[in-house]
Amino acid sequence: MAIYITVDGGTTNTRLYLVCDGAVKDSLKLSSGSKSGIDVLKASLREGISDILSRNCFAVSDVSCVIASGMITSEYGLCPIDHVTMPAGKRELHETMFRTSFEELPDIPWYFIRGVKSGSSVLGDFDMMRGEETELMGIIKEGDTDALYILPGSHSKHIRIDENGKIVSIKTMLSGELFAAVMEHTILKDAADFDHNTISEEYLKLGYEYAAEHGVNEAMFKTRILKNIFGAKKDECYSFLMGVVLSSEVTAVIKSDARRVVIGGQKQFRRALAILLGDCTDKNIITLSDKDVDASTALGAVSVYEYKA
Repeated sequence: MAIYITVDGGTTNTRLYLVCDGAVKDSLKLSSGSKSGIDVLKASLREGISDILSRNCFAVSDVSCVIASGMITSEYGLCPIDHVTMPAGKRELHETMFRTSFEELPDIPWYFIRGVKSGSSVLGDFDMMRGEETELMGIIKEGDTDALYILPGSHSKHIRIDENGKIVSIKTMLSGELFAAVMEHTILKDAADFDHNTISEEYLKLGYEYAAEHGVNEAMFKTRILKNIFGAKKDECYSFLMGVVLSSEVTAVIKSDARRVVIGGQKQFRRALAILLGDCTDKNIITLSDKDVDASTALGAVSVYEYKA
């Protein structure tokens, strides 16, 4: 039996996965990340690894290795390493993994998967990511190439894959952070909130259409007008604002030369983008299931580690 622990390292949180023979057996969320400090992160990882192994009746010696990706490889993380330069696929990620070990952590080999960046010196053509490349490798199926993959969330990533299965372009948008910031820290917090998050397709499309015609800035304030003047409910205001925030992502997909578009990432954004793109383009839109998305980072890490040319 092949047993791995994979680490999806975020800025404020970290998630551990226990992968046994190609399937996710268990997961554990840790309330520390790359910005928590090295000592805090190591202590949290030590405790988390012990917990996830003991509750599944495994010993440290049963684990082949730990495979980590995400912000844990950034300048703030446990193992700062450079990005891989595009074009990059599973082979490049495998060949550039960084192996090390830590005295303060269980005696298991650690492999760190590098993030991916563009090689351009032009601002408009440069982008980068840490963690999404591993998530992507858990989503791509054998022979599933030449497509645009969208991983919406705090930092939405639009990742173009060529016919050889290599990442050739990245576009990042702060959709999730913008959405949360507007609802939590502006006058619109009285109109929309995360507790009323049922998507109204009518208002989602209305928000997108208004932003496409008048711009995001003006469209955002219309959320307050909808509530105060037109009596829109909170779910409707939530949906309108989401349509506004996602308008730039929809426009980017429409402009892409990709005919196939695969949507993963955060559930609410995934569903909203699928609705909007189904109306706005004749591209082949494929929406992943919760099951496929939830396991993607863990299985992607293992697939990079086990890659054979």
